[in-house]
Amino acid sequence: MKSIRFLIFLGMLMIAFPGSGSAQENSFKSVLKSFIDTALKDNPEIKEFQNRIKAAEEVPSQVSSLDDPILQFQLMNLPVDTFDFSQENMTQKLFSLSQKLPYPGKLGLKVEIAEKNVDISEQDLEEVRLAITRDVKLAFYELCFVLEATNITQENKTLLEQFIIIAESKYSVGKGLQQDVLKAQVELSKIMERLIELQKLSGFEKAKLNSLMNLLPQAPLTIPHGIVKTNFNFTVEKLQATAEKHRPLLSKILSIKERYGSSKKLAEKEYYPNFNVGFKYGQREGNSQIDRADFVSAFVGINIPIWYKTKQSRRVSETAYKVEMAGETYNRAKNQIFLKIKELVDKEQQGNKTLQLIAQGILPQARQSLESALAGYSVDKVDFLTLLSNQVTMFNWQIRYHRELTDYEKNLAEVEHSAGKNLF
Repeated sequence: MKSIRFLIFLGMLMIAFPGSGSAQENSFKSVLKSFIDTALKDNPEIKEFQNRIKAAEEVPSQVSSLDDPILQFQLMNLPVDTFDFSQENMTQKLFSLSQKLPYPGKLGLKVEIAEKNVDISEQDLEEVRLAITRDVKLAFYELCFVLEATNITQENKTLLEQFIIIAESKYSVGKGLQQDVLKAQVELSKIMERLIELQKLSGFEKAKLNSLMNLLPQAPLTIPHGIVKTNFNFTVEKLQATAEKHRPLLSKILSIKERYGSSKKLAEKEYYPNFNVGFKYGQREGNSQIDRADFVSAFVGINIPIWYKTKQSRRVSETAYKVEMAGETYNRAKNQIFLKIKELVDKEQQGNKTLQLIAQGILPQARQSLESALAGYSVDKVDFLTLLSNQVTMFNWQIRYHRELTDYEKNLAEVEHSAGKNLF
């Protein structure tokens, strides 16, 4: 009877649920937040985009500056028979300085385009931050599931070992069957195989989480036990409105559209000429009989856009099409995000119902069935295979509950990513 009592105690231990008190939730959330903060601080991809922004910020100053002036030196009309600078009146040492000046407004538009590129890079960074936050949560939740599944499996392993002891004891005194012992040993082997697989998954998820935080894959991690279910109080419409306002991807596309708009204005400015202004100074050599004066000249030049039908006009059309293209890209991306949010909310509702069904219906029924089988087996009213079957059923539904809970939390991480904002 002592063995049976111990068996019943283990069975009750197996069917206990992890607590969901505020202290556990706070610990769980604080650990997750620390992982996210570390990843957002140290992840190489984020640092890459931060440097990309810094590089883009150096461009507006460059494009707002004029081209470097050009200083030229020429020898003009030097006679080749004597190479004498004072022989001919037109022989000069000519110095010229010129500066190209764009048509008014062109530099300002180039600055606008460069600043939009900065905005685009900043939105890319925010999108990466969102993705990394989501990936940390996905890896963290999956690792929590693996650890919880390992604990449940270890407990079931201990219980099955007791089953085997009892079955062997009964078989040794002629009250049991050998197939009971063999069946329990097969189930124990399955449990051990599952533990090996869970150990492999644990190492994989730890390595993934460490890599996101820019740590060595094998670095140790301390993970709290038990995922705490997050409350969800959002409608599809509210999440879609949040995504339209906060999702960096949509903001980036709008910035791209604005950049194309500035490019179109710049293309229209190309119908107007640029200028090239300068002056020249010609120094002449005199001799004992002649004192020659130096020359000063000034000039203004413009480019003539005579090929505007095949060049400037086509450039305007090109940028106009790009503006329209960016508008449709925004609509397509918004539709995809809205559809994704609808699917995720539907999945949340389904997951919530499944969790309630398992927690409030299936698991209590499985618990009662196992308790009844334990009581019946202790007085030889239930055969060993029935007891074993009930225990395996209970074990599978425990794992299933934590699998559903993990998938539920991972789904909420996808909701946050789609909405573009931290919601939970």
